[in-house]
Amino acid sequence: MPDMASGMGEQRDPSPYVELDRDAWASLAASTSSPLTFDEVARLRGLGESLDLAEVQQVYLPLSRLLSQYVESAGQLHRRQEEFLRRPQPPRTPFVIGLAGSVAVGKSTTARVLQQMLAHWPEHPEVALVTTDGFLFPNAELERRGLLDRKGFPESYDRKALLRFVIDIKSGRDLVDAPLYSHLSYDVLPNERLVIHKPDIVIIEGLNVLQPARSRDDGRTGLAVSDFFDFSIYVDAATSDIRRWYVERFLRLRETSFRDPASYFAKYAGLSEAEAVVEAERIWDGINGPNLVANVLPTRSRATLVLRKDSDHSVRYVRLRKL
Repeated sequence: MPDMASGMGEQRDPSPYVELDRDAWASLAASTSSPLTFDEVARLRGLGESLDLAEVQQVYLPLSRLLSQYVESAGQLHRRQEEFLRRPQPPRTPFVIGLAGSVAVGKSTTARVLQQMLAHWPEHPEVALVTTDGFLFPNAELERRGLLDRKGFPESYDRKALLRFVIDIKSGRDLVDAPLYSHLSYDVLPNERLVIHKPDIVIIEGLNVLQPARSRDDGRTGLAVSDFFDFSIYVDAATSDIRRWYVERFLRLRETSFRDPASYFAKYAGLSEAEAVVEAERIWDGINGPNLVANVLPTRSRATLVLRKDSDHSVRYVRLRKL
């Protein structure tokens, strides 16, 4: 991590980032009340996470206000650009937020909280959340390609379909739809779609959403999904903590959804705790850990803002790229 200015205002070597510790970040919205209730926070909390009203007030409330200002500024810039071009002003395209991070780091909870927080502000009531899981190739296709054990790696996604989806969003189409994914069946749902109608904000959450564009066979560089993001967030933590959270989550799932006979992972329900730990560590060390190191973590520096978590899942500091 680069040496950055601390949340207490101490000046160090120049950096392209501002870094604020938990207290300094929380103070930015100290006079504003969180719009979420205790029950809402409980529903949004991910399995094994410690999200509470204090975390929402101190971390996500300042973030939602910052994002609201970005959305407002984008609207002003849109109007000025259309005036400069001497064109009648069409509706502004949705503000798109990319949200990345490892398996088990809590990015899905972050996405859900931000969706609810942002939708409470009257400036932009329509906030859509799309996860890139729906753009994974179906299991049958992954198996045909020999990629079933690399699910979550960049090559396991239909990147062309995901890119078309984001381009449609930023083109201002009234109706855009995305495929849906079932964590119970561990597969894309073949006949179900998420339909998005004129959103103000779209949050796109996934492992690899900050991947840079790839070079084509002819040497040219194509487009990346992240090229169409107006703001991006990376949820970060120590790899050792994420690995532990993954194992703990696996154990909880073994006692809950894995017991559903329809679950793809029902075979794990009968494992003893010791056997389940060994299996979870095997999966992490063989799939999720290598994917994090090789593909996900290198995209952290591409994010506009990084939420760095402590070992208890609470956010310890925030790093924001300077304008």
